[in-house]
Amino acid sequence: MIRKKIFNNTKAAFKLKSDSELDRAIFLFGLMGRPSLVKAGSALTKFSLKFHLPVEGLIKKTIFEQFCGGVTEKDCEPVTQKMYSENLHAILDYSVEGKETEEEFDAAMEKKLSLIEYAKDHDEVSFAMFKPTGIGRFEIWEKVSEKISLSDAEKQEWENVRKRVETLCQRAYDLDVRLYADGEETWMQTAADELMEEMMRKYNKEKVLIYNTLQCYRWDRLQYLKDLHEKAKKEGFKIGAKIVRGAYMEKENARAKKLGYPTPICESKEATDVNFNSVMSYCLNHLDDINVFIGTHNEVSNYLALQIMEDRGIDHDDPRIWFSQLFGMSDHLSYNLARKEYNAVKLVPFGPVRDVVPYLLRRAQENTSVKGQTGRELSLLLEERKRRKGDKSVKHTRE
Repeated sequence: MIRKKIFNNTKAAFKLKSDSELDRAIFLFGLMGRPSLVKAGSALTKFSLKFHLPVEGLIKKTIFEQFCGGVTEKDCEPVTQKMYSENLHAILDYSVEGKETEEEFDAAMEKKLSLIEYAKDHDEVSFAMFKPTGIGRFEIWEKVSEKISLSDAEKQEWENVRKRVETLCQRAYDLDVRLYADGEETWMQTAADELMEEMMRKYNKEKVLIYNTLQCYRWDRLQYLKDLHEKAKKEGFKIGAKIVRGAYMEKENARAKKLGYPTPICESKEATDVNFNSVMSYCLNHLDDINVFIGTHNEVSNYLALQIMEDRGIDHDDPRIWFSQLFGMSDHLSYNLARKEYNAVKLVPFGPVRDVVPYLLRRAQENTSVKGQTGRELSLLLEERKRRKGDKSVKHTRE
């Protein structure tokens, strides 16, 4: 049996944090436990940046340093190399959002290509990733998903999107680097799913390098995976499945209500948990055909995965299974998994401070809205501070 104490080792979880970094994390998660403060702080941050008030330094020293690795890849290296010294891998995510022009999308693709090459040259970086709407307009993904006829200009725009995805996947294949497409809103996701299936069909014949994201708060994802599995077996390719609970619940439910269609989202947090665990179990039970990237901050799901691996006699470091959490969060999961030699990886966002603020505000709001998440983070951080004070007290007494 997997011992339920594995994730309680705060000494291992926060080994790389200095006392001042620990205090900063306690301060931030304390704030994030108060939704009204997060809402007011988000509004104030947006206002300050819009009117060019001098707040970037404050943002950089607080929430940016908690949730981002740096401004450039080079800035991230001390962070990712320290993590790797503890057997924890990294994914670098250039977290700049909200671009709209073809030139910006081409530039974003070039940046992603450079990060695939960076992953090839740095052992501590085990995956590359891209966001579909980072390389093509949301509206074009939406129209293709909903089978709306395109104008000639839009047909060319969609062809450009396809070429960018193909270019990224081809480069990943050529350099033997794992690459995943992030998940997005349901009303654009069908086009992304179909395109990523096409890429898996082409590039995942011998091994899995291309992954697509399944957001398991969608009640249809288990059946989608089973159908995809049947296709993969018939057509001779393997599946890369990055599984997460999902990030757009409120937006999804609001749109479904407004437009009068059944919500694509599970009816409750408990139903989402059951769905996620079912999708994860299906992947772990079909590893000959499916490689799984388990992106979750949920302890129960992580324990379940470890138990299934133990029951099936699967090695801790089986390359078909990866565990992932976000940088600045759930270190008790990431570092303790790495310490036990599971394949563990942190998603490390980076980019200019001003440009990554939308990402940072979303992180703060998600922490506030996920029931129990902030409280659990805060309790572990406080426990580690108490442990360190106890160690110092014992050391002082001995001296």
